[in-house]
Amino acid sequence: MAVDYDELAARVAALTEGETDEVALMATLACELHHSDDRFDWTGFYRVTEPEVLKIGPYQGDHGCLVIPFSRGVCGAAARTGQVQIVPDVDAFPGHIACASSTRSEIVLPVIGRDGRLIGVLDIDSDRPDAFTDDDAEWLRVILGSVFGTI
Repeated sequence: MAVDYDELAARVAALTEGETDEVALMATLACELHHSDDRFDWTGFYRVTEPEVLKIGPYQGDHGCLVIPFSRGVCGAAARTGQVQIVPDVDAFPGHIACASSTRSEIVLPVIGRDGRLIGVLDIDSDRPDAFTDDDAEWLRVILGSVFGTI
């Protein structure tokens, strides 16, 4: 099953309309994303809980890492740079943190709140190599912006 982003965006908009609690939004979005595409092996959020630190937030899949500093891994790179990270082969990414041995590729997007601050990152792992595209990044960016009020 491959994600139908038009349908997913509409479903997410209907489910999150009027909600402002960031954790509730993250939980709903993690669930909807995770079950929308067979490529998505682990889907979740890491929240900024103190300067330069991400902690696990709502997710779907096996256990994730509990704490990730901005200085390490793909999630840290997305938080540190504010840029989407698409990693076709996690073993080739310097400093990759192996939270799950099954992860082969990853996409991570910064999540910006209504007030313009970085509230966390959306992390999607796949057990397939080279699973993510620029199209995935663009759709996910739009969905994040609509859910968290930055679009």
